[in-house]
Amino acid sequence: MNILLVYPEYPDTFWSFKHSLKFIAKKAAFPPLGLLTVAAMLPDVWQKKLVDLNVEPLTDEQLAWADLVFLSAMIVQKESALQIIARCKAQGKKIVAGGPVFTTQHEQFADVDHFVLNEAEITLPLFLDDLAAGHLQPVYSSKERPDISQTPVPLWSLIDFRNYATMSIQYSRGCPFNCEFCDIIIMNGRVPRMKSPEQMQREFQALFDAGWRKSVFIVDDNFIGNTQKVKQLLPVLIKWQQEHQFPFTLLTEVSVNLAADEELMQLMSAANFFKVFVGLETPNQASLVECGKKQNTAGSSLAEVVETIHRHGMQVMGGFIVGFDQDPENIFDMQVRFIQQIGVVTAMVGILTALPQTRLWQRLKAEGRLLTDATGENTDGRLNFKPKMEKKKLIEGYQKLLTTLYSPKQYYQRINTFLNNYTPTARTRINKEDLLAFMRAAWRLGILSKARFRYWKLIVKTFFVNRRALPIAVELAIHGFHYEKILKRVCRP
Repeated sequence: MNILLVYPEYPDTFWSFKHSLKFIAKKAAFPPLGLLTVAAMLPDVWQKKLVDLNVEPLTDEQLAWADLVFLSAMIVQKESALQIIARCKAQGKKIVAGGPVFTTQHEQFADVDHFVLNEAEITLPLFLDDLAAGHLQPVYSSKERPDISQTPVPLWSLIDFRNYATMSIQYSRGCPFNCEFCDIIIMNGRVPRMKSPEQMQREFQALFDAGWRKSVFIVDDNFIGNTQKVKQLLPVLIKWQQEHQFPFTLLTEVSVNLAADEELMQLMSAANFFKVFVGLETPNQASLVECGKKQNTAGSSLAEVVETIHRHGMQVMGGFIVGFDQDPENIFDMQVRFIQQIGVVTAMVGILTALPQTRLWQRLKAEGRLLTDATGENTDGRLNFKPKMEKKKLIEGYQKLLTTLYSPKQYYQRINTFLNNYTPTARTRINKEDLLAFMRAAWRLGILSKARFRYWKLIVKTFFVNRRALPIAVELAIHGFHYEKILKRVCRP
């Protein structure tokens, strides 16, 4: 059989880095890891092609070649997914769909022929058995949580590495916490399931053998969900990195309890982790209690958490939310002061969203406060529920918050605050792409930008005071250019 795996296009979002990617001549930030993994689960004798609409268009010739079209998407890719489905139906192609948006909203996609929902390790074999027997069902779903220690290495041969800024690997699924607004436990449960250290070593080796030499995103929703297991994994990764002269810099997502575990921070630093995303959410304690974010209210202050992680050579990228029922009228000023104080440069601030099937969604539905489906875009400023705060005040306050945070003055101020507390430890490789990015930044940010004096002041100061941090300083300045473009879209009248 000829199998065409199609990944829909992302809109221009905070995390797309669309405008930053031009500086390094890349087309997309990350590859479609889910589809690459599914491809490895399909029979070896089948012919497979992958089309990522974030790097290339889908052609009629590609559709004509396919016997089946496999489609995976997140909620934010819904509109693009619907367009692909329409094209497939127009050509009479059978569609097999899975992934987050279909798992939670499959009833909204009437033209999909077969849904393979939840986790593919369980449901895909059921589909394949029925396909072989000639009696396919419309929906395959399961509440069973698979053992992912048997999950195959993604089929990297289906993509061109040159199109992407960062590669992706998954280590675990599930998170032990139960934040009201989060859909991770809906998808993957509360008991983290891990791959073995040997398995992760094979995945690292596969990327290395395929020629990758740059950053790798361990996509887990909480990499340290099981700290005991992670501490068994990290020495293996450290040894592998040492033996291969540290070809990868690593980034991932963690919870705030990382900062309370000195051994874990040292191990992650030694393994060459240089960035971590942390859901900090809000400085308002009542709002943290409201959403069940208990881990953020225990132990050290959130400011101390960020400072501690920065000292261990890992840049904190932070998630922040406004729109909680317990948010006071001055929450927007509180967020600005908080984010500026802690020096989180990459600050993703969004209005609270009720994602399908989450505890928040269930509560708001019971209260009659749900309005529309979620867009899946964290920072588009759209409300899909009735907030306690007056709607106009919430949206205007949110837009002012973003405008303030990403003004050149505030943004470069945060970069300097971050660099003052940051001790670079990661071993990085400066390549041709990095040098080209620096030259493009010198032109676009250092000459054409209204913030050019701030840019050169940052570069000169970093060169003389913290020279090892110069690559991250340039990178953050480039990302500021991207955020400025996103800001104009979100805050337009």
